[in-house]
Order: sequence, then C-alpha cells, then structure tokens
Amino acid sequence: MAAAAAMAGNALPFDRWSRSGFISAAAAQTLPLEGKEGLKVLNDRPLSAETPAHLLDDEVTPVARHFIRNNGIVPTDMNPDTWTLKIDGLVERPMTLSIEDLRRRFEMVTHRLVIECGGNGRAGFEPPARGNQWTLGAVGCSEWTGVRLADVLKAAGYKETAIYTAHEGADLHLSGTLGKLPISRGVPLKKAMDPYNLIAFEMNGGPLHPMNGAPLRLVIPGWPGSCSQKWLTRIWLRDVVHDGPKMTGSSYRVPPYPVAPGESVPEEDMRIIHAMPVKSLITAPKSGLAIDTPELEVAGHAWAGDVEVARVDVSSDYGATWQAAELEPPHNPHAWQRFSASIRLPSAGYYQVWARATDSNGVSQPFTPAWNPKGYLNNALHQISVRVT
Repeated sequence: MAAAAAMAGNALPFDRWSRSGFISAAAAQTLPLEGKEGLKVLNDRPLSAETPAHLLDDEVTPVARHFIRNNGIVPTDMNPDTWTLKIDGLVERPMTLSIEDLRRRFEMVTHRLVIECGGNGRAGFEPPARGNQWTLGAVGCSEWTGVRLADVLKAAGYKETAIYTAHEGADLHLSGTLGKLPISRGVPLKKAMDPYNLIAFEMNGGPLHPMNGAPLRLVIPGWPGSCSQKWLTRIWLRDVVHDGPKMTGSSYRVPPYPVAPGESVPEEDMRIIHAMPVKSLITAPKSGLAIDTPELEVAGHAWAGDVEVARVDVSSDYGATWQAAELEPPHNPHAWQRFSASIRLPSAGYYQVWARATDSNGVSQPFTPAWNPKGYLNNALHQISVRVT
C-alpha cells in the first residue's frame, strides 16, 4: 500500500510521523511499519530499525526485512513520474534525467548487492560508542534493478580534473531547515566506476520501499551504506574529496592505527572508511534453540567488501577446533555467499557455535572488534547459543 501510494504521488501512510521527523520512543518499539516485518526500532529521530539475524536467512533479503537507516526527515513526495536526477559539477554535459529517461537511455541491470551500515555491530564495543546501538541486523542483500552509475557519468562526460563524487537526496535535515542536507556523502571516482554500482529504481522486482529510498537511490555495494544515498536527487563531480554532511570530522571515519578502548583520537587523524571488512552471520538456527538430538545444521551468509569470501569455518568448542563449512560462490560480485555446516555435538549441555569467515586476501574475522571512537566496522566473529536436551 505504501509503495502504491508513493507511485501515485499521494500522501504516504508514514506522514503521520515523517512530517515532524519523529514518533514517540514508546510507540517506536511496537510500531507496525507498513511493508516491514519483524524489525526492531533503535531510534525514532531519525528512524533506524534492524532485522534480527534469524530473519535474514533468505538468499535475497525480502523488502519487508531490509533494515532502515535514516539520517533526516523522510520526504513526503516520492512520485516516480515527476522525480528528476541532476548530474552536474565537473562534467562536459550536465543532465537532468527523469526515471523514465534512465530506463530509456541506459542499459538496465539487476544484481544482488549487500548494503551494510558502517556502524553495524556498534553494540558490541566496550566502552560503548555513541550512535545507534546496532547488534547484527543493519545489513541486507536484496536484488536491485537500475542503471550503472558509471554509464551515467560517462554519458555526462566527466572531466579529467574530477576525482570524487558528491551525492544529495530529498530528505530534510532534522532541524526542518529548508535546503539543509542531513547527509551528503561521496566516493572516489575510481570506486564510482565499478560496474556494480547502481542508480536503482527497483528492489526485488518492484518499487523501492519508501524507507529504503523510493523512488530512486544509489547502491554502492561493499562500502558503508551511507554512500548509497537514498531519495537521490543529485550527483555532482568534484576535484577535491567531498566535504558534505557526514563526510568530515569523525563521521564514517576510523583511526589509521590501533587505539586502546576508550582512547581519544585527534579528529585530524581520522580516515574515511572505504571497503567494509570480511564478515559472517549465522542465520539458522535462531540463537537460544533447544534441541533433542546431537546433530545440528548451521547456515548463514558471509561477505567481504570489495573482495570475495574464500572460506568459512565453524566451531562448537569455543575455538579449540574448527571445521570447514560448505561455501557457495556469490550470485554476482558484491552479493553475500551462503555457507552451511553439519555439526555433531558430543553430549547434552550448553554450546556456543561460532562462525569465522576469511576473505580472498587471507584476512579473517577477529575474535573481538578493534575499538574506535565511533563504533564502526565491528566484524568480530558471530556466535549463537544452542542447548542439547
């Protein structure tokens, strides 16, 4: 219903709270978000909601279970028939394109692509880092349809002096100030030319969900989800590293050297996050399961930023021994990879099952995350608990 309303350009059912930018904290915990199922709301201003791990078992994340990460007030006009995208800056041929122009002028492609919030796992840092306390569910691998960002930039004729993109969306700053952007990030031009970056207008074969950027968004897989601008209205090219909101200071930045937990890091030392690290997620069974047999089937997904996952190992004895899981190749580059394993537990009792992924560069998940002031990039190995009765 929400998608249909968006396509018709009518007021959305989200308007009762999106216009003011917030809902009550109490209501946020039980709000049945239209078109979403089973998500846990972490914040109501702006709205952020994650998906429990066991609800991410599908190879293609359903629209209903894709996480939500907003930075400002959701736009109320998401009519795809009147939506336009401006391409300007350091280009030879500035363009203003409708969604129909994108469909007609450029090759349409469909890919399964992982989008993960840079702060996914922030709740696992000690001492705590400020921000949404994501546990594991700020990630999804839906099927996105659109046109290649690279094709559009080539058509605009990017100049030799261009080195960085800048992205803008239609969402409004939480202050309500017109013209003030809540977030505007970008990527190096070299990354922007990756053929798997999309200007997307479909999600799993249908319209984008309003909370996932309808009617037009960027999908920049392998890098923090904040690079994948939602409600996309403008892409411009610059001859400097973009300095829009959430690009400077400590936003989406980590120190380039190890720091002690709780240690202060000078702002000038922080570096922009590029590719996300190798990671795995056990999606079956649900943690806390009680079984009456020693045989346990474990499954999940693994992904690794700009590279592939080479192997996944599982352990049921706190890492004393490991066994290799079966690992499927990605459906396409930047899609997550399915893993599965059959584990025999030796006796009745309590067990923790751990998963550890290793990428194609030989880098494995650590046992504990490298602490940083903003709580980014927690890729510590995942664990679930099981009790054999």
